Amino acid sequence: MPTTEDLLHQHAQLTRRYFVGLGAAAATGVALSRAGAEVPPELAPAITNLEYLTHSTKFANFGRGNPPPHTLSPEARRAAGLDRETWQLEVIADPDTDAEVANPLSKDLGTALTWDGLMALAAEHAVCYLHVLTCLNMAGPCGMGLWEGVPLRDVVWLAKPVKNIRRVFYNGFHNDDPAQIFRSSLPIGRVLEDPPGQPPVMLCYRLNGEYLSPERGGPVRMFVPDAYGFKSVKWLQRVVLSNTFQANDTYGEWNNDIDTSLKTCARFLSHPASVRSDQPIPVTGLAQIGISGLSRVQVQVSDGDWRDATILGPPERWGGDVGDRPLPGQPLGFDASHKPQTWPQRFTIAHWAVLLPKVPAGKYVLRCRTIDAAGHIQPMPRPFPKSGRNTIHEVELTVEG
Repeated sequence: MPTTEDLLHQHAQLTRRYFVGLGAAAATGVALSRAGAEVPPELAPAITNLEYLTHSTKFANFGRGNPPPHTLSPEARRAAGLDRETWQLEVIADPDTDAEVANPLSKDLGTALTWDGLMALAAEHAVCYLHVLTCLNMAGPCGMGLWEGVPLRDVVWLAKPVKNIRRVFYNGFHNDDPAQIFRSSLPIGRVLEDPPGQPPVMLCYRLNGEYLSPERGGPVRMFVPDAYGFKSVKWLQRVVLSNTFQANDTYGEWNNDIDTSLKTCARFLSHPASVRSDQPIPVTGLAQIGISGLSRVQVQVSDGDWRDATILGPPERWGGDVGDRPLPGQPLGFDASHKPQTWPQRFTIAHWAVLLPKVPAGKYVLRCRTIDAAGHIQPMPRPFPKSGRNTIHEVELTVEG
């Protein structure tokens, strides 16, 4: 799990705070919820200093290309159109099909979308939402962020598509080397309309309230909600509207399921490597909430019974680049007072904690799993690893007599 070290650092106080006495917890007067039920107030200290958002510098990084674009010098990035002053985006018809657009956004024609043009759209159409970023082939999240951008559909309509468009292809900078190009695609319907309750596909330019760094794909990247990270192509420079019905995703060429949605699954964050037999076992973790939602998180000691963990409510402190400040902007799914309308939210993470009972001396294996909103137990309903890793997380525990 590439972000374990960072997440453990972020949550260093979680286990200790979880098990402090009732006095400090009672003083906070905070009530959390788990599946709509009230839980004991001693959970309140667990979220006092919780780092929910990942700092933009701490995301697991999967830069592509040789050299990776984010490693280029400032001068080379400027020449490549990878800073805000020189960035341009093309939105054109696929020349290999009969797709038609009346107003192509083209570098050759001098009509490509510039940073100033994007910001003009943002003044009227900007959206932001919480979303976890996860690699399809990694066991844990790359990071959790608040992403801001302009819906892709607003830019597509600038190109005035006319007819014969079924799929949207897009790619980022690739050192002018066709062999290095990294592509992804979406059905035109997903770009123009959002499924109920889901945010839009967008041209993203901010993370946690700050402009995207080169490492995070700046100045502009695609961001596709409900999907794994390979859909959210970095260093975006070109969008092609095509009448081809097949996808052209680079990830598809590597034996991956390119149409999969984010899965629900649980991971451990902190757990003791060893405890005494007269001690209970404190455990914390995170749950990634995918398309199927989240109902419960459970933890097992070896082959014993599965015990429900407490799913923590929204943090009082968001952390990451935001720190102690309220979330910037008006995130989708939040009310006017910046409170989440539901929790946990799909396509984000939630933290959980449990105090397991004492067990006799010996060697044990701890396991954690989720049960989604439809009652499916991880790794169901989609156990196939090439559609997203959601295997049961296991860690070892030694109990000393």
